[in-house]
Amino acid sequence: MSNKELQINEDIRDREVRVIGPDGSQLGIMSSAEARELAFSKDLDLVKIAPQAKPPVCKVIDYGKFRFEQAKREKEARKNQHVVEIKEVRLSLNIDTHDFETKRNHAIRFLKEGNKVKASIRFRGREMGHPEQGYTIMQKFAESLTEYASVEKSAKLEGRNMLMFLACKPAPKAAAKTAG
Repeated sequence: MSNKELQINEDIRDREVRVIGPDGSQLGIMSSAEARELAFSKDLDLVKIAPQAKPPVCKVIDYGKFRFEQAKREKEARKNQHVVEIKEVRLSLNIDTHDFETKRNHAIRFLKEGNKVKASIRFRGREMGHPEQGYTIMQKFAESLTEYASVEKSAKLEGRNMLMFLACKPAPKAAAKTAG
């Protein structure tokens, strides 16, 4: 629950609330005015933590400290998450072996970084009459990357473009650790 949704002190207008003390003990059901007075007497704030409950649940806590801890947890969670990007590799219908290997190496680098790869072929002019050649190039590309990636979405012709999505396979480090 974000801090913007939390109601504190005078914002709580419910007739009755269930109150939880600063140590986590149940203080019972009382009017919001009584709960507010109890919180102020301990130099703390009354914060509504479960507004959907009947009656709503409020906790007597130091709101500033609570917000600081919450921001700290969110920052830690953001730091630990990895955003997977989709990197594109454009192939052509008449690609030569060296160009194919270069594109393959780029795809391997993207996959090792933990990103997904979108392989695409753009059909120009009379190339539209030979989509089967595009399928064979995409198949060859996927086969050359089998040890690094698995096909997430197979090759499909959409308009003038043929697209295929590859996702990196889980790292083989886990298998090596269990064997060792």
